[in-house]
Amino acid sequence: MKILITGSNGLLGQKLVKLMSAKADIEVIATARNSDRLPVNYGSYEFHPLDITDEAAVLDVMNQYKPDAVINTAAMTNVDQCESEKEGCIDLNVNAVKYLIKACEATGSHLVHCSTDFIFDGTHGPLDENEKPNPVNFYGESKLEAETLVINSNISWAIARTVLVYGIANDMSRSNIILWVKNSLENGKEINVVDDQWRTPTLAEDLANGCYLIAKKKAKGIYNISGKDMLTPYDMAIKTADFFKLNKSLIHKTDGSKFKQPAKRPPKTGFIIEKARKDLGYEPHSFEEGLKVLSEQMQVA
Repeated sequence: MKILITGSNGLLGQKLVKLMSAKADIEVIATARNSDRLPVNYGSYEFHPLDITDEAAVLDVMNQYKPDAVINTAAMTNVDQCESEKEGCIDLNVNAVKYLIKACEATGSHLVHCSTDFIFDGTHGPLDENEKPNPVNFYGESKLEAETLVINSNISWAIARTVLVYGIANDMSRSNIILWVKNSLENGKEINVVDDQWRTPTLAEDLANGCYLIAKKKAKGIYNISGKDMLTPYDMAIKTADFFKLNKSLIHKTDGSKFKQPAKRPPKTGFIIEKARKDLGYEPHSFEEGLKVLSEQMQVA
């Protein structure tokens, strides 16, 4: 089976390449806007530079490889940046998806498109796949618009929705809550962490496995692919401090109203993952198990 990955330099992209290039029956084509940043020990894959906001380039690369499946991990995911750079957000989160759909139509490829809990307003949770979207920020609007394009297309498709992905990767351009908490506490820095938002944080390896299972089975429809523990960022910070034996008295509980951020956040999301468990055999790590995975990777790095 031939699988093409977009955004292969990102956190999820790297985990997907590592996971699938180790499988004898999968031929992996890794694509990213810039040069290949993957470590040399990531197994057997072919890299091709690709800017998915370039329609001609997308069609060209897809026609060249004719993959059985495409996993689209590329997106502008910085929520505040999306609010201030709306044109760039639409280009990468919506227009590029339009081009991928068109290319999948031409090649008959199955599209696995990654989406987010931020398409919801956060009035309640956890949520299943049938929940009605109602985004509260521009990032969520762009991801919902892309979902609508995929759902209304004539191609074979699946949408993998996820929540608050954490992990470590090679040459990371962005941090995440676990690394931020760990680094802050190690440096003796006091931090304020909200306890009025709820999520089901997702280990990057689990999301990669969920996307791989969807692509491998060519499963169709919407799947919630997230962690299984419903936690506030404050809960996550305390658990991180406990795991790494750091001073949790430096962590101060606060609420979202104390932060001035350009984009509004949905207060409560989190996902019910029974459909993915039943259809795909998906089983994520607990949050504590995820911390152990990160800890082991940090020791190797």
